[in-house]
Amino acid sequence: MTKLPASVLGLKDRGEIRKGYWADLVIFDQDNIIDNATWDNPHQYPSGISWVLVNGKISVENGYTSKNLHGKVLIHYE
Repeated sequence: MTKLPASVLGLKDRGEIRKGYWADLVIFDQDNIIDNATWDNPHQYPSGISWVLVNGKISVENGYTSKNLHGKVLIHYE
């Protein structure tokens, strides 16, 4: 799900769980994940996502968002 987009965009060290790669991971409950956004209220977080790690640091823990910003904007130029 992430390896192909990372390679198409030319992003090295991303898209796989490997030693030395950036650790961007989402841990979710496949039986309970649901998109809560609607046309009238599109800016809603999904349910069922327990943890999000960005660059190996916790950004969401037990469903609660951290105030820390661990990521960076990735830009691809042709």
